[in-house]
Order: sequence, then C-alpha cells, then structure tokens
Amino acid sequence: MNLITFDPLRSLGVPGARYIKPEHMNDHRQALADADALLFPEYWQINALAYGLNPRVFPSLPSYHLGHDKIEQTRAFQACCPEATPDTAILGVNSDAIHQVEARFGYPFVVKRVRSSMGEGVRLIRSREALIDHLSSENLLYAQRYLPIERDLRIVVVGRRVLAAYWRESPLGDFRTNVARGGEIRHDPVPASAIELANTLAQRLGIDHAGFDIAMVDDAPMVLEFNRLFGNQGIDSPETSVGEAIIEHLEQDSWRQAA
Repeated sequence: MNLITFDPLRSLGVPGARYIKPEHMNDHRQALADADALLFPEYWQINALAYGLNPRVFPSLPSYHLGHDKIEQTRAFQACCPEATPDTAILGVNSDAIHQVEARFGYPFVVKRVRSSMGEGVRLIRSREALIDHLSSENLLYAQRYLPIERDLRIVVVGRRVLAAYWRESPLGDFRTNVARGGEIRHDPVPASAIELANTLAQRLGIDHAGFDIAMVDDAPMVLEFNRLFGNQGIDSPETSVGEAIIEHLEQDSWRQAA
C-alpha cells in the first residue's frame, strides 16, 4: 500500500510508510492526494487533509473529532449506550451550575477538563470551595457522578480488533487509574461485557484506534472515555501487533469512514 505517516513512532510496524513532517504537508499535496491512507496526522491537519484533499485518514475522522473533545464524546456515548454512560452534567460556568451539580450529585463528584489526557485536568471535588477553584480556570463545567472504584479497564481497539484488555489500579491516595499517574497494570481476567461494550461503541461510532476506559459498577460496564492516542504498556509485542492490525484494517474496504 502507498502509505504516508506524519508520526513515525506511532507507525512502527507498518512497513513502507513514508514519513512527511506535518508542517511540510502543503509541499507534498499531490503525494498526499495519491496515497492509499495518511497515518496519524496531528489534529490541526485533519480538516485540511480530509476535506481539502479527501484521502483516507487513519485513525478515522470520528476517532479524531470525538476523541478531541470530552463533551462531544460523552454525548455520542449517551446516544449509543445511555445505560452504560455515567450520569454527566455539562453546564456553563455560573452560580446556577454550582447549585445544579450539588443537588444532582452531592459531594464528592468528578470534574474533567474538556480537552485533556493522561489524567490531566481530572479532579475529585469534595467541597464547594474546590469546585469554585476548579471553575476559576474553566469555560465549561463537565461533572460526572463519582464511581466508587479502585480500578478500571483499558481496552485497546485497532481497526476491528481488540488488541489488549487489562485492569489499571489506582495508586495509593489517588482515585485516578492512569498509568501516567502511577496506576498499575494488572492482567486479571476481563469481563466479556466490557469488551463487548468497547466493540459496540467502536463499531457504532466508527472509531478505529482507541484506548477505551471502562469501569465495572455492580458487574455492569460503564464507559468513562476513550483516548485516540494511548500508551502501549499493556500490549504484548506492541510494535508488531499494532502495526499488523493497522495494515489489516486499511486493507478492508467495508469499514465506514464518517465525515
């Protein structure tokens, strides 16, 4: 296949992918238009590439557009699987919003920065003072009911394949399970219902490269979020398996690429 990548590290294991620096894309417009697929553009490139040149982009456009914004992502989850989405409030920043989330959730509850990853901008709010402090630097209030869990699941989907599914345990003194925040990987058995939920969301939404974070609450899976870019710590032989899954996916014509 004629493949061009904008991220050589993410494309390890994909044979023959030609590297072009993102900032040089306009110097290679014809090569980009002729490619079978463009791999791992930066987010700022997406609209120009997808709508200006109209090649196939990997990860898919839904992976970029939904993965970039927790509000749009959560709304998509609520449309697909409302029963598997934690109770979430998305409000403006004002005194009425404070009263609403206090009445709806009580303390504690979780707030998240709309555009963040690796656990950054995620806080457990235990008081009105902490909430006001959080809102002092935010334009929107994204609040979610606190789930009393000590670990969650990371389920990695590439193309149509689940490449890895493992538990992440939160470090002592922190409710976040992110490996970047000190969470530990555990390879205990993973409930089939969690894998099924990740597959359902990926197929319904057209997401083809993601690490889904799923919590088990009373033996039922709840989707917290997905990250378009994820660490490979829990994937066996990551360079080989991820690369093979990407090639396998790109060679299939039936997977939809939504605009």
